[in-house]
Amino acid sequence: MCGQHRVAVVGGGSWATAIISLLTNTVKDGNKVNWYLRKKEHIAYAQKNGQNPKYLTSLILDTSKIEFYSDLTQIIENSDILIFAIPSAFIEGTMEQYHGTLKDKIVVSAIKGMIPGKNTLIADYFKDNFEVDMQNFCVLAGPCHAEEVALQRLSYLTVASPNLSTAENIANDLECRYLKTSISDDIYGTEYAAVLKNIFAIAAGICQGLGYGDNFQAVLISNAIREMKRFVDTVHPINRDIKTSAYLGDLLVTAYSKFSRNRTLGVMLGQGYSLQSALLEMKMVAEGVSGSKCIYEVNKKYNIELPICTAVYNIIHLGKPVGFEIKLLIDKIR
Repeated sequence: MCGQHRVAVVGGGSWATAIISLLTNTVKDGNKVNWYLRKKEHIAYAQKNGQNPKYLTSLILDTSKIEFYSDLTQIIENSDILIFAIPSAFIEGTMEQYHGTLKDKIVVSAIKGMIPGKNTLIADYFKDNFEVDMQNFCVLAGPCHAEEVALQRLSYLTVASPNLSTAENIANDLECRYLKTSISDDIYGTEYAAVLKNIFAIAAGICQGLGYGDNFQAVLISNAIREMKRFVDTVHPINRDIKTSAYLGDLLVTAYSKFSRNRTLGVMLGQGYSLQSALLEMKMVAEGVSGSKCIYEVNKKYNIELPICTAVYNIIHLGKPVGFEIKLLIDKIR
């Protein structure tokens, strides 16, 4: 599909950079991949050095296969497939620059969060604000840390779309020697699962920071996948297997990996850092912070039993003592 359609990546973080690297490995017939970077100085650096100046800085990019843009409207007009890979908190600010429609575009979300303050999934945001046809909308689901993709370690992605033909085309664009893909029709379940796994990873990190061992972590994550199932099956009840890689696999890697920013944040909270101090020390956005509030607000409508999510919400947004909340959680899970 890269040989027939113009593909763009919007975003300058680790995941966007890893996706650009993937696409330069799969692009054919002399075509280029379009890349939107907000700052012109970052474009100039990347063109000169073949590297992102801020993220995955050791990754060398083939810039002969990249067309750089700092104008969002221009890159949208010059692309058929748009892959958005920016933190959910920044998507509205980024898209304020664009005043057109995306109804004739294929939109792919590599965003692992919801719109803060509005509790809106990315699919609904693009549908409601830019006339995106859900038949032309895809979600990228893990387990797939950008750092390992950059190192060309074997990774797996699930591409979800109501239109399985569209999902298959995007999956073919991304698949290469070190990235395997599968497809799904569950865009809402995979989006919610991506939000939830970040919250669970914060909980896992908190428990690590408090000194709980592997035995408890295993119980915590086994409860987390059941909590995820209760939530997604209630808010979007379709036939799905929660044990597949887009759900359980993504949860496991986010809860256990050293590359998980949400787990890292949790470890710092468990070690006694304040939320503000931990966020200042981290260089990347931990989506679980805003995600925990979004899920809490959404759950007011459903009243689903979510003890792990509630504990993380209480710690982060209500300032409850970390050790006390985890002790309460221990009595609620088995």
